[in-house]
Amino acid sequence: MINVTQPFLPPQEEYLKYLQGVWQRNWLTNNGPLVNELEIKLKEFLKLKHLLFCSNGTITLQIAIKALDLQGEIITTPFSYIASTSSIVWQNCKPVFADIDPDTLNISPKSIAENITDKTSAILATHVYGNPCDVEKIDAIAKKHNLKVIYDAAHCFGVEYKNKSIFEYGDVSSTSFHATKIFHTVEGGALFCNSKELIDKMAWMRNFGHNGPLTFEEVGINGKNSEFHAAMGLAVLNHIDEILKQRKELCEYYYHKLENLNLNFIKITDHTTHYNYSYMPVIFSSEESLLASLKALNKRNINPRRYFYPLLSEANYITNKGNTPIASEISKRVLCLPLYHNMGTEVIDMIA
Repeated sequence: MINVTQPFLPPQEEYLKYLQGVWQRNWLTNNGPLVNELEIKLKEFLKLKHLLFCSNGTITLQIAIKALDLQGEIITTPFSYIASTSSIVWQNCKPVFADIDPDTLNISPKSIAENITDKTSAILATHVYGNPCDVEKIDAIAKKHNLKVIYDAAHCFGVEYKNKSIFEYGDVSSTSFHATKIFHTVEGGALFCNSKELIDKMAWMRNFGHNGPLTFEEVGINGKNSEFHAAMGLAVLNHIDEILKQRKELCEYYYHKLENLNLNFIKITDHTTHYNYSYMPVIFSSEESLLASLKALNKRNINPRRYFYPLLSEANYITNKGNTPIASEISKRVLCLPLYHNMGTEVIDMIA
């Protein structure tokens, strides 16, 4: 069976070497040495000043919304994973859905501007498939209307825009280190921002609000991660250059094999100086042709994913569905093809 993805697992001996230290120290969680080592090495690799390793990508969005004291309406995209919307609702805010750009599939700045009201407090935008949003236009809109910006950068490990990590943009960026991601810690995520004051606040919030053993600075949650997850992250990080290189080569092979079919590919945002090939999305001419191809692939035990379908605005707890005709149309025609670092080109030949 060929699934849409497979987690990268480092050689067992590399992971177990990190675990030997865990057994020797008997320090399993609560900001242990491997968590600190992982945070330092990730900041070095990504060229960032501030980073918080957290328990998952969803909790990072919830902490970000809470830390920025957001209320009322948050403009977001319906073309994303459910955590983008559920985190807004979980924090007692109201998601307002803007439409997407038909080429990049990211949230449309024009549609953001059209949806701003006196109740709007923020924009929560997803860099879809790791493809950077139009961060300059979003920043200009936010400054004009005094709005905060959170980026759901779950797909973006290693992505650079204008030679800077995409995690540097927005008031807060968050990412996922789930097992399905390019870089993973089995379960995990991270928060990024440029403000020392805000990163300290989120660090307290990540750990029940603790500022030392006896002082509570903030209302907090248990959003920290363990030494076992950090050990996996350190082992995977040793192979990240190889993983990124292999995914690029596989996607380029896909493009070559599919170029004569009636398919379109997403447009990578201008000035993206490093793209990570986190997914292999193809856009069919119609939903009918997508379903026919999906059926044929499934018969051969090949399992692509309709990612993202249905739209988040269709969730049963959403009352305001918004007006997003481009997202509605695109979501019916997008299919993410299998892609994982050690997938052979013969598999791509078969899929094509």
